[in-house]
Amino acid sequence: MLKKHNPATVATPLSSYSHGVEVPPDARWMCLSGQIAIAPDGSVPEGIEAQSTLVFENIKNILASGDMGLEDLVRLNVYIVNPDDMAGFRTVRDKYVGDIKCGSTMIVIAGLAKPEFLIEIEAMAAKSDG
Repeated sequence: MLKKHNPATVATPLSSYSHGVEVPPDARWMCLSGQIAIAPDGSVPEGIEAQSTLVFENIKNILASGDMGLEDLVRLNVYIVNPDDMAGFRTVRDKYVGDIKCGSTMIVIAGLAKPEFLIEIEAMAAKSDG
C-alpha cells in the first residue's frame, strides 16, 4: 500500500496531490513515457479537457496492461502549453485521480512535439503484490 506524506510542517498542497508518496520495498514499478492525446486511430481531439481525458485514458490502459490501476500512481509530471488551460486540466485530473493524491508537478512550457498537443503527462506507478 502506498503511504502519502503531507506533514503539518509543510504548507498544504495547492491542489489534489501529496507532497510525498512512500512505496513499500516489495513493490513492482512501472514508469510510463510521456503520454499525449493521440487516439488509437491517430486522431487528436481539440481542447484541453478532451486531450486531458484521452491522456488519462491512455495512462489507465497502460497501467492495466501491467495489472495496475490509477490507484497505484506514485507520481505525475504534467507539461501544459497554455497556463489558461490549468483549470480545465484540473477538472479532468480530479475526475481520474483526485482522491488518489499522488505526487505531482505541473510545468508550463513553450510547446510540445506538435502544435496540436496541449498537454503531456509522464507517470510512475508502484504496486505491492504481497
